[in-house]
Amino acid sequence: MQNLYGIILSYIYIGLLFGLSKLFEKKSKEASRKFIHISLAGYWIIAMFFFDNVIWASIAPASFVIINTLSYKLNLIKSMEREEQDGFGTIYFAIAILILSIITFGIINNSIVGLAGMFVMCFGDGFAAIFGKKYGKRKYTIGGTTKSYIGSLTMLIISFGIIFAVFNYLGTPYAIAKSALIAVIATIVEAVSIKGTDNITVPLLTSSLVFLLMS
Repeated sequence: MQNLYGIILSYIYIGLLFGLSKLFEKKSKEASRKFIHISLAGYWIIAMFFFDNVIWASIAPASFVIINTLSYKLNLIKSMEREEQDGFGTIYFAIAILILSIITFGIINNSIVGLAGMFVMCFGDGFAAIFGKKYGKRKYTIGGTTKSYIGSLTMLIISFGIIFAVFNYLGTPYAIAKSALIAVIATIVEAVSIKGTDNITVPLLTSSLVFLLMS
């Protein structure tokens, strides 16, 4: 029953996010998108507490790959979609969560590794976009994508904090150096990823590196 409760709570939580995002939509469409983007981190906490196998952990992410694809094509969830589509970012995010679920709840059976990638994507990338848009007057361009220095610095600092916390929890040696290395790589990958692909490259790469360096 615990797994079933997790599924029910997952859909309630995500439904509440979409409902609350309407409040942010009054400010701007981008504000509602970032609220959803950041708040989705809470789903992984639910998954860690309630799911004990890969099948149950994959149900919600798999369903949202379908839902996000339909929303992208039909503009069903307006608070989640940009007015001018610039990529499959929302779909990539759902795919990334599904892949992380399959790997960390199934193949390696270590969901804290998935949390690292999920949190870096939600908090690091989410707040980087917010601070970059508000304070990022100085910008740079790499590979056709333009980012702000303050946005990338925000991504770097938050990513380091998250990864260091995970390594500290795991008792990883040389945690500071390893966290700094992964944070730098994640920030670079976020900077060069185009058209929403950072929603899949950043979490998967981050979790992969955490897994490789955690011992």
